[in-house]
Amino acid sequence: MRLERFTAIPDVVLGPLAGRPEADWHRAPPGKWTPAQIVHHLAISLETSGRVFEERRAKPPMRRRPRTVRERLGYFLVLQIGWTPSGREAPAMTRPAERPEPRTVERQLRDGVARFLALGRDLLPARRDDLFVKNPALGDLTLPEWLRFHIRHCAHHAKQIRARLAS
Repeated sequence: MRLERFTAIPDVVLGPLAGRPEADWHRAPPGKWTPAQIVHHLAISLETSGRVFEERRAKPPMRRRPRTVRERLGYFLVLQIGWTPSGREAPAMTRPAERPEPRTVERQLRDGVARFLALGRDLLPARRDDLFVKNPALGDLTLPEWLRFHIRHCAHHAKQIRARLAS
């Protein structure tokens, strides 16, 4: 079930960092994000999209805006095939701080997951197909689509964290 996979996000992202010294959270090749920055980026993404769903929950039913060709391609690659291309610059609003504090971003990530789980309990199935939040690369997404996006986005970045820790 998708919610079970969503619930596992903290373990997927933070598991490799468990028990590691703080120095490991801040280690990365030149020009690349550190594990702490990756966790911060994911936490911001969860927090931002979740907050918008909360703000829109009382709105009347919405309709999805037509996707651009680029958004349709991104949707197909990320949400249907499950492939997240590397090298795409993160939207400005989701870029991490220069040196985020590990415990703070860990809590922020866990809170973001909890927020989405609460939204799922409150909004599904009633608002499954008529409440949307725009994803900068994929267009308007429903809550179930955002859940799937976050699962895949976090798994993609968890690979990067494991690579940073292995080097």
